[in-house]
Amino acid sequence: MGKESQHVAPPDPKRRRRATRVVLGAAVVAALGASGIYIATAGAGEVTAPGTLQAEAFAAQSGAKTENTSDTGGGRNVGWLANGDWLEYRDVTIGSATLSARIASDNTEGGSIEARLGGRSGTLLATFPVASTGGWQKWTTVTAKAAKAPAGKQTLVLVMKSGSRSDFVNINHFNVGAAPVSATPATPAPSSAAPSSAAPSGATPTSPSASPGGWVPVDEAAWKETLALHKAVPPKAVPAGIVRVPEFHTNCTVSGESPDDPIVLPNLPGASHLHTFFGPKVTASSTGEQLRKQSTTCDAPGDNSAYWAPTLLQDGKPVKMKNFRAYYGAKIKDPATVVPFPPGLVMVQGDAKRQVATPKGASGQFWCAGSAEIGRSADGNWPKCAAGGNLIYQLTYQDCWDGKHIDSPDHKSHMGPSVNGVCTGKYPVAVPNISMMLGYDSLGGDGLTLSSGMASSIHGDFMNAWDPAKLAALVKVCINADAKCGTTPSFG
Repeated sequence: MGKESQHVAPPDPKRRRRATRVVLGAAVVAALGASGIYIATAGAGEVTAPGTLQAEAFAAQSGAKTENTSDTGGGRNVGWLANGDWLEYRDVTIGSATLSARIASDNTEGGSIEARLGGRSGTLLATFPVASTGGWQKWTTVTAKAAKAPAGKQTLVLVMKSGSRSDFVNINHFNVGAAPVSATPATPAPSSAAPSSAAPSGATPTSPSASPGGWVPVDEAAWKETLALHKAVPPKAVPAGIVRVPEFHTNCTVSGESPDDPIVLPNLPGASHLHTFFGPKVTASSTGEQLRKQSTTCDAPGDNSAYWAPTLLQDGKPVKMKNFRAYYGAKIKDPATVVPFPPGLVMVQGDAKRQVATPKGASGQFWCAGSAEIGRSADGNWPKCAAGGNLIYQLTYQDCWDGKHIDSPDHKSHMGPSVNGVCTGKYPVAVPNISMMLGYDSLGGDGLTLSSGMASSIHGDFMNAWDPAKLAALVKVCINADAKCGTTPSFG
């Protein structure tokens, strides 16, 4: 069994992060003889008990990883859990109103674990309190009381709640009563599942494979219709003097700010860090179909897509946006091969949980537009801009698609990079390359942070709600012709 050296927290527990977010997982279960109890496959020597549901037996999850545990009984625990993360267990029989959980924490801010029935926003069954136990492998048992034990098999979802922006709890197992416990396994995802994530020093995590719920197949009929619209658009002759760059753009103003994220935390209002939204009004339950029926703050005709990013804060207060533009282009060798996005496509670029320093010269830099950088903030992570300029960030998405899914467990793995300038292999379909330009009404300097944490946690979300015909025309006339347009499929 592992020792306390596993999953060691750095000096500041708020900085304890993994490199990427894994979103959905598959639980592998094994029958324990004639007892009728089903639990997750244990590590060597793991001890089980009646009514025990191993934390790693989830059928779906957001934000979790597993690692060897030094807790009594051995096996593995689930860690890297922060506010808004969740674990889902299916076909669970709850045999008692008194529940218990085996937890560990090295975050003094603590929080709670909400046990809900049916879904992440379902009926609240009970709440487990979480306080620091003095270490990520210092285990204790906490209890929670339900009004009554629900009858029959349930979908049990555990939602993490904390005021901390960092990981705050590890979970080894739950006891839900003496009745037999089941955890229906999820079928492994296709071979294009999300790659495993890098782990913090001292930990030995494994990334569960994705469940089918995280891989959303494209609507083939709608996709064929989109391709037909694109094919039917007549090309336009490009006049002399037009810049030969495959590009068009859309300009948007802020449509709202809220702690919602309909891609990463759908139907969980208030569960995310604060985001700044551009385009239509966005809620935690927004879908592409709904967005297309709304008004938008973007000026490209037909663009009802939603764009969002973590809010920039100065001394804890939101910084106003100066401008926002999304460029659509092509980085591949032959822009004539680019086709429009499939209806309903969503993408995430960047990592909200990446918390590393960004001194001058490091990758992922915010920079100064319109003036020179004249210094750095005291922590070295933010530039100081001369008068007349402003702070800006450019976020560029992947531009090769797998041709099969409009979403994936981590909201990234259905997209990928080109190889030698060509979309091929797992990602054979070339789609427009989005580059979001986030311009802030700020000269940078001290007191800055993102709602998601350090500057390195910058990330962006895109939910496609373009009018298919309008997007088809822009792709054909501008990108395919290797010609610079504005907000419409025209030149000049």
